[in-house]
Amino acid sequence: MSYIVSFVTGFLTAYFGLIVPSMLNMTAARTSIERGRRDGILFAAGAATVVFVQGMIAVTFAKYLVAHPEVITKLKTAAIAVLLGLSFFFYTQARKKFKAKGKQKKGSAYVTGLVMSSLNMLAIPFYLAMATLAESKGLFKLVPPFSVLYVVGAVGGAFALFSTYVIFSEIIARRAQFIARNINYILSGLFMVLAAVTAFQVFVGA
Repeated sequence: MSYIVSFVTGFLTAYFGLIVPSMLNMTAARTSIERGRRDGILFAAGAATVVFVQGMIAVTFAKYLVAHPEVITKLKTAAIAVLLGLSFFFYTQARKKFKAKGKQKKGSAYVTGLVMSSLNMLAIPFYLAMATLAESKGLFKLVPPFSVLYVVGAVGGAFALFSTYVIFSEIIARRAQFIARNINYILSGLFMVLAAVTAFQVFVGA
């Protein structure tokens, strides 16, 4: 039963913790709109694959990271630069003419998911915080195999969440053309807001 609880805790943590529009799930939606659902799912798979590495770092070095908060601060500082860069990138993409069907684009959507997810510097602090909180509530222990099952559950939850955005993107493209045409502007603005919030946390404190 403890094994199941560990897996379900990780799944729910990733799914509901990431459900608010963010860098990866909105990019998954954008990929599906411009390149089709298949590439959207491939992007989701690539992004979720990296979650395993990020989650394992969080649970393996949990005690070290908690004892050295400066490491988390450095990750958040790096995230500011990444988010600002992504904001600029999607703004330049938004200046181009929108095409609802962009399947002719080349490049592996899976690899794109890997790269984009790797740029998410806030993932490790997030999974660290959620794992330590879950442990404090007695949901699971930060030791194998429970910690591994927690991470595997997080991978499944992340993939399910990204896939939800991929499926939802079909509705966006079909029924909300304004959003579909302007999704790059939305992403650009989203990343700018995330950068501002992260900067506030790092330099002002929250």
